[in-house]
Amino acid sequence: MSQEPTFTVGGLPVFGDTILSPMAGYSDVPYRALCRAYGSAMHYTEFVPVEALLGRRVHPRFRRRLDSQPREQPGEHPMVFQIFGNDAQKLLEAALRIQEWGPDIIDINMGCATRKVSGRGAGVGMMPQPALIAETFKLLTDHLQVPVTGKIRLGWDATQQNFLQIGRILQDNGAALIAMHARTKVQKYGGEANWDCIAELKQTVSVPVIGNGDVKTVEDIDRMKAHSGCDAVMIGRAAIGNPWIFARKRREDISIEELVTAVRLHAREMVNYYGELPGLRQFRKHLKRYFADIPGIDAMIKQMLNNESLTQFEAILLEVETAVPNNAPLKSLMVTTV
Repeated sequence: MSQEPTFTVGGLPVFGDTILSPMAGYSDVPYRALCRAYGSAMHYTEFVPVEALLGRRVHPRFRRRLDSQPREQPGEHPMVFQIFGNDAQKLLEAALRIQEWGPDIIDINMGCATRKVSGRGAGVGMMPQPALIAETFKLLTDHLQVPVTGKIRLGWDATQQNFLQIGRILQDNGAALIAMHARTKVQKYGGEANWDCIAELKQTVSVPVIGNGDVKTVEDIDRMKAHSGCDAVMIGRAAIGNPWIFARKRREDISIEELVTAVRLHAREMVNYYGELPGLRQFRKHLKRYFADIPGIDAMIKQMLNNESLTQFEAILLEVETAVPNNAPLKSLMVTTV
């Protein structure tokens, strides 16, 4: 690891330029631990609605999203707790409570495009409300001890791309970093991400900028950085079942042995964190992505998907490992490369 940080967030050093995106249902403690081992440089929790944090008793599962000591793993730093809401005062109250739990950074999600979130003025629904964003960040940066950051999109739609205005507002009101998914709310995940807009934002603000959108391959990481000048690249869907991307290693170039090693470690972390049965059940969505496009092992994968014992799961995984040449790269086995 370089002694010089790649960039800093409110004085906190960040070593590395690839970051796992916060994703509901995926960027939990076990997967963050695995991606960290391969090089992810910052660690975002899955986002949490402020309403879930303001009751007399907060459900333990929300605090556990900050569990920074997965078994046999070093602590997560910098650790970013992401929240969303549509009321500045409630966002402050939630952030003050979270701060007591010890995150390094608190992030406001202004990028979620789901109707349930954006339709009530939260997530990307905040972007048409610049006054609310200014009020929120002024309140948080005035009252919190930790840096405050924001994740945004280009805007609501092609006619309301106000990301530069919002970027200036964030910076002027104390934001220490801006991450931007280079699509509009209306696009969601369709169409192409506009990397030119990431470059415009980077040229407009002086705080670090993280680019997000259409980074699907190892080559895309450096292409986005060269195109936009962003300080780091955030990787979301392309990292599911592919933690090697953070090490700038192509999935198709790894061996079945490397694949099985990662799957085994991830499954164990899921069981350690959630318990055996719920951990294995939640792992199913990852398992399908790990073994995508590899022929001849469908029956064994089906057995693992239906398995409820870690011991049996690992026994079947060993069968998978011995069923194909250990040192052959996946591209020699795959139906199509990814």
